[in-house]
Amino acid sequence: MSGAPPLPLSVLVTTRDEEETIGACLASIAGLAGELLVVDSGSTDRTLALALGHGARILEHPYESPARQKNWAIPYCRHPWILILDADEQVSPALADELRALFAAGGPAAPGTWIPRENRFLGRVMKHGGWGTDRVIRLIARDTARYDDRLVHEEIDLPGPLPALSAPLLHDTFRSFPQYVPKAWRWAEAGAREAHRRGRRAGALTVLTRPVARFLRAYLLKRGFLDGGPGLVLACFTAMTVYMKYARLWELTRAGGEAIDTRGESGGAAGRRA
Repeated sequence: MSGAPPLPLSVLVTTRDEEETIGACLASIAGLAGELLVVDSGSTDRTLALALGHGARILEHPYESPARQKNWAIPYCRHPWILILDADEQVSPALADELRALFAAGGPAAPGTWIPRENRFLGRVMKHGGWGTDRVIRLIARDTARYDDRLVHEEIDLPGPLPALSAPLLHDTFRSFPQYVPKAWRWAEAGAREAHRRGRRAGALTVLTRPVARFLRAYLLKRGFLDGGPGLVLACFTAMTVYMKYARLWELTRAGGEAIDTRGESGGAAGRRA
């Protein structure tokens, strides 16, 4: 639908050192939205230059957590409806068409809308292992919707059932092991801190059994084996990430709860829920 006017929609992307993905992210919404807002937390690479090249408005804000970063940014959006993206996500052409049709019909019917997400692992879309049924609330009402205050796996806090779109976001979360391992550690650290903050504790048996259970769930119960070799590798890596989380929680349990201060933008995207 080239040539169609932009929608009365703000696209919000939070960033920090995302030069590898921000260009494709913003290119996927070219001409779709009336505003592109990038909220950055201290990028030292070409992230901001690339964002400016795509016509984005840029605000800077110190990073606290994914939820707090987004909640701070939401009121600065100029349009009453917001599409929230991570820098490693892209709007598929089918989703862009579906959004245009939705606004042509009068706009969203609820303050939040679910959008399915295709998760890529080393360039391959994963259909099983718990990654094939992923969906997120990303189309929200600026004046109503906010994220719950979690350090990881942040979610929009809205009551009742919400409508869903059918076309997906494209999520290129796992591009290489060197790229993903630090991200997985940030997720594990934040997950351990969040669990400890909520009163959960871990012993040595938990550190042993949780990763095994996660592997069996991803590879057998969620049929990760149907994704072939990548499904096996992903199930092993998921189990390793869960091991890091509970080993860190065990450390916090023994030490009384002092956690290191880590930074990272996409805490909720690094893995499935533990």
